[in-house]
Amino acid sequence: MPISDSEAVVMEVLWNEQPLAAEDVVARLSGQADWAEPTIKTLLNRLLKKGAVRADRDGRRYLYSPVLAREAWVASQSESVLDRLFGGRVAPLVAHFSERGKLSQADIDALRRLIEELDDDGR
Repeated sequence: MPISDSEAVVMEVLWNEQPLAAEDVVARLSGQADWAEPTIKTLLNRLLKKGAVRADRDGRRYLYSPVLAREAWVASQSESVLDRLFGGRVAPLVAHFSERGKLSQADIDALRRLIEELDDDGR
């Protein structure tokens, strides 16, 4: 399900801690985003309409919880970037970061281990 970058910020709050009332989401974002309370409530309502979150009544307020799993969203975003920018191939993505000096030695070591594991699995 497509969610905007702003909606993803709200989702991160809910993925980290749930369920939360709207005022709790506002409080969690007070140091991160320069958004007014109505903006955050609008984002919550958009996410609710998209089915990314659910709202359960708790007295006079609603508690929001994610329906969309973070892992599913990350997988979707990753595949979208790979498809759009690198023709669905991982190697050009890694080469892109390598050429720009964005891979640390720890990243390179982790990639080597991953490739060795993939080779051991017969992929």
